[in-house]
Amino acid sequence: MFIETEGTPNPATLKFLPGREVMGSRGTADFASAEAAARSPLAARLFALGGVARVFLGGDFITVTQTEEAEWYSLRPQVLGAIMDHFVAGLPVIEDAGDAEAEEYDAADAEIVDQIKELLDTRVRPAVAGDGGDIVFRGFRDGIVRLHLQGACSGCPSSRATLKHGVENMLRHYVPEVVAVEQVEA
Repeated sequence: MFIETEGTPNPATLKFLPGREVMGSRGTADFASAEAAARSPLAARLFALGGVARVFLGGDFITVTQTEEAEWYSLRPQVLGAIMDHFVAGLPVIEDAGDAEAEEYDAADAEIVDQIKELLDTRVRPAVAGDGGDIVFRGFRDGIVRLHLQGACSGCPSSRATLKHGVENMLRHYVPEVVAVEQVEA
């Protein structure tokens, strides 16, 4: 099994591409701690290495964020080995779908929300996934779109600028009802 590794805009995060489906069409999963990773044997295995601060599972990739104390020169080979061992053993990536976070918006804004989601899915998510992350719609109220950044994007130094200058400007251009974008935590 050959696993490719790519850097991301977040220097603390690497993207691992195992050449096979990770989450596939089941969406994504973001784990900010070993405790949160209990439902994912793969994420739990990565946290058990030590030096891992966050694990994000995408359609065909895994992003791993190191702790401040860890160094990629020693952690990277451990992560590669853990991913390879997991897939070779044929273990599940995730054991259940979990509960999706509720989206908050007024039913009268459903058409606007559909436009926002369409733009996020077609224009933003593919670019964010290319950098090892994801962006999730959390709500819309009084012209403010609430988004949650996952994976490499969650701690990236440039994520706030990307969110405010890139995503916000694009949404405001195509959906006049949008006045601002706000980042929210899970």
